[in-house]
Amino acid sequence: MSTEPAATPTAAVNPFALIRTRGYAVLLVMAAALGVPVSVVAFGFLALVHELQSLTYHSLPRALGFAGTPSWWPVPLLAVAGLLVGLTIRHLPGKGGHRPADGMVSTGAPSSVELPGIMLAALASLGLGAVLGPEAPLIAIGGGLAVFAARLVKPGIEPGASAVMGAAGSFAAISTLLGSPLLGAFLLMETSGLAGMMLGMVLVPGLLASGVGALIFTGLGSWTGLGTYSLALHHVPRATGPDLAQFGWAIVVGLAAAFVGTGIQRLAMFLQARVERRRVVATVVMGLVVGVAALVYAESTGRDASGVLYSGENALDPLLAESAGYSVATLLVLVACKAVAYCASLSSFRGGPVFPSMFVGAAGGIALSHLPGLSLTAGFAMGIGAMCVAMLKLPMTSVLLATLLLGSEGLTVMPLVIVSVVVSYVVTLRLAPPPADAPVAPDTRSGADARPDRG
Repeated sequence: MSTEPAATPTAAVNPFALIRTRGYAVLLVMAAALGVPVSVVAFGFLALVHELQSLTYHSLPRALGFAGTPSWWPVPLLAVAGLLVGLTIRHLPGKGGHRPADGMVSTGAPSSVELPGIMLAALASLGLGAVLGPEAPLIAIGGGLAVFAARLVKPGIEPGASAVMGAAGSFAAISTLLGSPLLGAFLLMETSGLAGMMLGMVLVPGLLASGVGALIFTGLGSWTGLGTYSLALHHVPRATGPDLAQFGWAIVVGLAAAFVGTGIQRLAMFLQARVERRRVVATVVMGLVVGVAALVYAESTGRDASGVLYSGENALDPLLAESAGYSVATLLVLVACKAVAYCASLSSFRGGPVFPSMFVGAAGGIALSHLPGLSLTAGFAMGIGAMCVAMLKLPMTSVLLATLLLGSEGLTVMPLVIVSVVVSYVVTLRLAPPPADAPVAPDTRSGADARPDRG
């Protein structure tokens, strides 16, 4: 991923003094200018992913003589995806980019020579049905292109300014994907760990590029008729005000999401270590696992396998709108199969971890809403927030994703979402193993008191 931490190269610089310089004004102009080409490339990438999904899962089966898409179709297609991704990671520079099982972490803008491998691995993963989102590749592509362009325009650009341009490019690339440029800003801010005035110094160029990017996305969506590929819900049921029962459910949802998310993360990391030993063969196997999970869901529920495939951002609106048609058993099978496919994809393919976590949490929240005391909209929102924070460890982004997505109804359920996110976040951190190099707190007791506690 390409959220390069700009704080490191500029940590010794006084942010107040830097913002007053002429060079910072030039940086803002460059950020605004770079927002245009980066946004065009990002829009083209999303459009290509969409066309590949339509081609491989709709047009191709019909061209081969099938009346529709067979339920077994994802199995061989995901095997092909695994082969393509495995070969790309093994042979092209950059290893296909960010490993999604590692979560949303800051690894720096990729070099120009790494960009082709990142794009190919992401296209093969996302276009052929892996359960990952486009956000991480977009952030990497935006950051890498911005740094490359900045160095072309100004060969002697300083590392700190280059890092800021990389962050601005990432802002522009992801500007409308999450439904709002501000959501993308919060995601990148929490991921990079910036704070104080240094945050403002990087945030202003990023927001400027993001605003330009949003305009470009909107214009291209209208001109091409392809839409903006922005996360949005159009069928949100009216939310009831929080009550004691729903606050109790917020704790339950937070606890459940923490355990489910931790399980997915640990299994994905376990599998990732083994995939990397035999990259090509193991990635093909993981592709088969994703395809079989989709097949099991389709055969056991009678619904389309696409419910398990892909990242899930385009399926959230139909899932909520048609929730009355899903039985609890169907929703539980959907959660289980999506989680398995998500885990396998995290361990081997290339993409982002955000949207599948949202979908798993949403489906789980809808399933719980069949129980007394929990409304549909509250369950949906709390499930998204709690599962997002369990997978991403980004509490502010998780709250905003779950609430801003619902529009005005999100404000009503925000207190519930906050409780579920906090519970999930704290429990997830407690379940995580301590870092190997974590310092041990010294025992300040002396004499007879310095002995193990018993209880």
